[in-house]
Amino acid sequence: MAGGDRMAPWIRPLDPAGGLRYLQIVDLVAAAVASGRLRPGDRLPPQRKLADQLGVDLTTVTRAYAEARRRNLIDAVTGRGSFIAVRREPGGPLMDLSMNIPPAPRGIRLADLMQRGINSVLARADSNLLMSYHVGAGSLADRMAAAAWLEPLLGVVDPQRLVVAPGAQSALSALIGSLVGRAGVILTEPLAYPGLLAAARHWQVRPVAVPADADGPLPDGLEQAARSHGARVFCLTPTIQNPTAVTLSPARRAALARVASALDLILIEDDPYALLAPEAPPPVATLAPERTYYVSTLSKVLTPGLRTAFVVVPDGTAPDALVGALRAHVLMPAPLMTALATDWIRSGEAAQLLEGVREEAAARQEIARHLFPSARSHPNGLHLWQPLPAHWDRYRLVEAARREGLGVTASDAFSVEARAPDAVRISIGGVPDRARLKAALEKLAAIMSTLHARYQDGVV
Repeated sequence: MAGGDRMAPWIRPLDPAGGLRYLQIVDLVAAAVASGRLRPGDRLPPQRKLADQLGVDLTTVTRAYAEARRRNLIDAVTGRGSFIAVRREPGGPLMDLSMNIPPAPRGIRLADLMQRGINSVLARADSNLLMSYHVGAGSLADRMAAAAWLEPLLGVVDPQRLVVAPGAQSALSALIGSLVGRAGVILTEPLAYPGLLAAARHWQVRPVAVPADADGPLPDGLEQAARSHGARVFCLTPTIQNPTAVTLSPARRAALARVASALDLILIEDDPYALLAPEAPPPVATLAPERTYYVSTLSKVLTPGLRTAFVVVPDGTAPDALVGALRAHVLMPAPLMTALATDWIRSGEAAQLLEGVREEAAARQEIARHLFPSARSHPNGLHLWQPLPAHWDRYRLVEAARREGLGVTASDAFSVEARAPDAVRISIGGVPDRARLKAALEKLAAIMSTLHARYQDGVV
């Protein structure tokens, strides 16, 4: 730390919209350590001095230093001050590039949205009812809000076809249980959402990969897999697929829908990212509404904490079986969270938050595109899919990243087949801001460059 009152390069003003100030200070320290600006043994400013530089009270800095010690970021030496701790094996990633969550938009305070929404809910609802049991498909008001939310994707939807669920994960599990049954078979993409695979394991259902090319599942492959395995259900994510980031073309969607119709297959369209991609083709559910269960969650486009998803059942199908499966599995969504989601949709707050997430995701994708030009991604997506050269070892990359405090997800987490490709998913929404994301991605790119050089040196 330089002498005098000059502010160290790693210190920057706190963001008024960035949440609790003491946690922002902890994040400053963590980011400086991750980027190498602070190294083991470096001394931090005295607490009072840092409080003056940041314009906060002393207790805020004291609390921040205590939290930093709890996270093993710093050590305190009596009479000498606080120092960056000697590097230990990280108990968890300092920079999380492993979780697909929507990034916090700039200029929008989630706490303010929550406060306004909850005040609005309490002003028009009985608090006792909000804290009671609610069984069934959801109130008419909630289902009407869901229909309005999904109208840009599906057009006008009868609210009677809608079921409100506590997240897409529970909806997918309930659908597998009610449509496939224990020890059955479900057709999936070769690389699929880990939550879907977990639900299949729970029901002892065997996932079977539909052959695919670079543009997604092949119609002929769907027919062959369905006939070979006697499968009746096919689950797919046609827009910004997780993890490959593939978006199916209109022609591919139509061809898959035709095969499903010819073979009388049931489709589960898990479409969590579609609202991030307004230019994407219409969902498969619009091509085959009589056989498609359409699942749309708010977790990937607004915030996971709402734990709210909407399921549109096939046209002409009663929602009773799905409602019964959900009730047996999770009983009900949290009424307060559902009411808050409904209020945000009605008031326009949800649309504002969605647009903010889109803009922030686009800015982050632009940062990532320059560092990982060979990765596959969507301009508004929450992740990149980075294939590795054939001679690389994905485990070595993941371990090298972990040692540097970075979390990325290897292809094994998504693979339906025994052999997974050498690739990793890089998620860009979990790091709190663009500057720290850029530092994390630069560090990951440097690790990959180092590994590449080592592999080249080993070639004879």
